[in-house]
Parts: sequence; C-alpha cells; structure tokens
Amino acid sequence: MAARIVPAKRDPIRPAPANPIVISIDGDPVAGIEGQTIAGVVLASGRLAWRRTSVDGRPRGLFCGIGVCFDCIVTVNGERDVRACQRRAGDGDVVSSQHDELPEAAR
Repeated sequence: MAARIVPAKRDPIRPAPANPIVISIDGDPVAGIEGQTIAGVVLASGRLAWRRTSVDGRPRGLFCGIGVCFDCIVTVNGERDVRACQRRAGDGDVVSSQHDELPEAAR
C-alpha cells in the first residue's frame, strides 16, 4: 500500500487548502503538509524505516501507528524518544533517527 495525499479539493473532512511544510530528516529536506504526523511525512516521502533495533540492527519504522509500541521513535529538535506517529510535524522540525547500543551487561 502506498502513502497518498487526498487533494484538499476532494477531502470531505477538511476541505481547507493544504499548507506545505518542510522538515529535515537525517539532514534531508522532506516536504509535508501542515497537520501530518512526522511518521506520515516520512512515509509519504517513501521511506519505510528510520530506526534500527539495538540487538540485531534490524530496520524499524511505523508499526502500530497509535503510540503503543516504540518502533517509530526519533529525536525531534533535540528531544529524544519521540513517537513519530504521535507528534505532528512542524515547519522546520529537525528529525534524527535513533539507534541505541545495548548496554555492555545486556550483550
């Protein structure tokens, strides 16, 4: 399933014109629309993963989409452990991927 944006003229819920925004994801500018979550902006750009697991380094992105899991955590404007599915993107936000190594005792 591909992410898509419903044109404002055809949106039955909110027919107001869309206000474009630009956020930075790992240094790359990504366009979005005001009101989208960070995860929505990232997925609409075609990127499916933005975090790696601590144990095996496996890619993770959006899993539950409702803030229950922690697969979509990112750093936003210097604030760590932000759930991308819960945070609305703001124009100029700086988003960074997170990858935390396991503590030595857990290895």
